[in-house]
Amino acid sequence: MPEIGTATEPWEYVLHIPNDPRAVTISRRTLRLILTMHGLTALLDTAELLATELMANAVLHTKGPAALRVRWRDGALWLGAWDTDPEPPRPTGRLAELTEAEEGRGLALVRANTPVWGWQPSSRFGHRGKYVWCELSAA
Repeated sequence: MPEIGTATEPWEYVLHIPNDPRAVTISRRTLRLILTMHGLTALLDTAELLATELMANAVLHTKGPAALRVRWRDGALWLGAWDTDPEPPRPTGRLAELTEAEEGRGLALVRANTPVWGWQPSSRFGHRGKYVWCELSAA
Protein backbone atom coordinates (compact mmCIF):
# COMPACT_ATOMS: atom_id res chain seq x y z
CA MET A 1 0.00 0.00 0.00
CA PRO A 2 1.36 3.49 -0.78
CA GLU A 3 2.56 5.70 2.04
CA ILE A 4 0.85 9.02 2.68
CA GLY A 5 1.90 11.67 0.23
CA THR A 6 3.24 9.15 -2.31
CA ALA A 7 0.03 8.91 -4.30
CA THR A 8 0.68 10.88 -7.44
CA GLU A 9 -2.34 9.99 -9.53
CA PRO A 10 -5.55 11.87 -8.77
CA TRP A 11 -8.67 9.85 -7.98
CA GLU A 12 -12.27 10.52 -7.07
CA TYR A 13 -15.23 8.63 -5.62
CA VAL A 14 -18.85 9.73 -5.29
CA LEU A 15 -21.33 7.94 -3.04
CA HIS A 16 -24.99 8.79 -3.68
CA ILE A 17 -27.20 8.18 -0.67
CA PRO A 18 -30.91 8.44 0.16
CA ASN A 19 -32.21 10.76 2.83
CA ASP A 20 -31.79 8.35 5.71
CA PRO A 21 -29.93 8.93 9.02
CA ARG A 22 -28.12 5.58 8.50
CA ALA A 23 -26.50 7.08 5.40
CA VAL A 24 -24.10 9.08 7.58
CA THR A 25 -22.64 5.88 9.05
CA ILE A 26 -22.45 4.28 5.60
CA SER A 27 -20.64 7.36 4.26
CA ARG A 28 -18.15 7.32 7.13
CA ARG A 29 -17.41 3.61 6.70
CA THR A 30 -17.05 3.98 2.94
CA LEU A 31 -14.63 6.86 3.43
CA ARG A 32 -12.57 4.75 5.87
CA LEU A 33 -12.33 1.98 3.28
CA ILE A 34 -11.33 4.39 0.50
CA LEU A 35 -8.60 6.08 2.53
CA THR A 36 -7.26 2.78 3.83
CA MET A 37 -7.06 1.32 0.34
CA HIS A 38 -5.16 4.39 -0.87
CA GLY A 39 -2.73 4.35 2.06
CA LEU A 40 -4.02 7.59 3.56
CA THR A 41 -4.67 6.27 7.06
CA ALA A 42 -2.94 9.26 8.67
CA LEU A 43 -5.88 11.39 7.49
CA LEU A 44 -8.59 8.98 8.69
CA ASP A 45 -9.64 10.52 12.00
CA THR A 46 -9.94 14.09 10.77
CA ALA A 47 -11.44 13.05 7.43
CA GLU A 48 -14.08 10.91 9.15
CA LEU A 49 -15.02 13.76 11.47
CA LEU A 50 -15.34 16.23 8.60
CA ALA A 51 -17.26 13.86 6.33
CA THR A 52 -19.60 12.93 9.18
CA GLU A 53 -20.43 16.58 9.86
CA LEU A 54 -20.89 17.43 6.17
CA MET A 55 -23.11 14.41 5.54
CA ALA A 56 -25.10 14.83 8.75
CA ASN A 57 -25.96 18.37 7.66
CA ALA A 58 -26.92 17.13 4.19
CA VAL A 59 -29.20 14.41 5.56
CA LEU A 60 -30.66 16.08 8.64
CA HIS A 61 -31.40 19.51 7.16
CA THR A 62 -32.83 18.50 3.79
CA LYS A 63 -35.56 16.21 2.55
CA GLY A 64 -33.88 14.84 -0.56
CA PRO A 65 -30.97 12.61 -1.43
CA ALA A 66 -27.34 13.55 -0.85
CA ALA A 67 -23.89 12.57 -2.08
CA LEU A 68 -20.41 12.33 -0.58
CA ARG A 69 -17.51 13.19 -2.88
CA VAL A 70 -13.99 12.11 -1.94
CA ARG A 71 -11.17 13.37 -4.13
CA TRP A 72 -7.37 13.16 -3.97
CA ARG A 73 -5.34 15.61 -6.02
CA ASP A 74 -1.93 17.28 -5.67
CA GLY A 75 -1.32 15.95 -2.15
CA ALA A 76 -4.67 17.10 -0.80
CA LEU A 77 -7.86 15.30 0.14
CA TRP A 78 -11.08 17.07 -0.79
CA LEU A 79 -14.32 16.07 0.91
CA GLY A 80 -17.68 17.40 -0.17
CA ALA A 81 -21.35 16.86 0.43
CA TRP A 82 -24.08 17.67 -2.05
CA ASP A 83 -27.69 18.06 -0.95
CA THR A 84 -30.95 19.28 -2.46
CA ASP A 85 -31.34 22.43 -0.36
CA PRO A 86 -30.12 25.53 -2.24
CA GLU A 87 -29.82 27.62 0.94
CA PRO A 88 -26.24 28.38 1.98
CA PRO A 89 -24.90 26.68 5.10
CA ARG A 90 -25.23 28.80 8.20
CA PRO A 91 -22.05 28.57 10.26
CA THR A 92 -22.73 29.15 13.92
CA GLY A 93 -20.38 30.56 16.52
CA ARG A 94 -16.93 29.38 17.45
CA LEU A 95 -16.52 25.77 18.53
CA ALA A 96 -15.57 26.75 22.09
CA GLU A 97 -18.92 28.52 22.45
CA LEU A 98 -20.84 25.42 21.30
CA THR A 99 -19.47 22.67 23.52
CA GLU A 100 -22.75 22.22 25.41
CA ALA A 101 -25.03 22.66 22.40
CA GLU A 102 -27.11 19.72 21.19
CA GLU A 103 -26.77 20.83 17.56
CA GLY A 104 -25.13 23.50 15.45
CA ARG A 105 -21.54 22.33 15.88
CA GLY A 106 -21.10 20.76 12.43
CA LEU A 107 -19.65 23.64 10.46
CA ALA A 108 -17.82 24.93 13.54
CA LEU A 109 -16.04 21.55 13.67
CA VAL A 110 -15.26 21.78 9.96
CA ARG A 111 -13.85 25.30 10.38
CA ALA A 112 -11.80 24.20 13.41
CA ASN A 113 -10.23 21.25 11.58
CA THR A 114 -9.45 22.65 8.15
CA PRO A 115 -8.44 26.13 7.03
CA VAL A 116 -9.97 25.64 3.59
CA TRP A 117 -13.69 25.06 3.20
CA GLY A 118 -16.58 26.59 1.32
CA TRP A 119 -19.81 26.03 -0.52
CA GLN A 120 -21.32 26.72 -3.90
CA PRO A 121 -24.81 26.51 -5.32
CA SER A 122 -25.31 23.56 -7.64
CA SER A 123 -27.34 25.77 -9.96
CA ARG A 124 -23.99 26.77 -11.50
CA PHE A 125 -23.96 23.27 -12.96
CA GLY A 126 -27.65 23.03 -13.82
CA HIS A 127 -28.63 21.10 -10.70
CA ARG A 128 -30.65 21.93 -7.62
CA GLY A 129 -29.11 22.18 -4.18
CA LYS A 130 -25.64 23.05 -2.96
CA TYR A 131 -22.19 21.56 -2.50
CA VAL A 132 -20.27 22.09 0.77
CA TRP A 133 -16.60 21.10 0.71
CA CYS A 134 -13.35 21.16 2.66
CA GLU A 135 -9.71 20.28 2.04
CA LEU A 136 -7.20 18.31 4.09
CA SER A 137 -3.55 18.56 3.21
CA ALA A 138 -1.39 15.47 3.50
CA ALA A 139 1.60 17.56 4.60
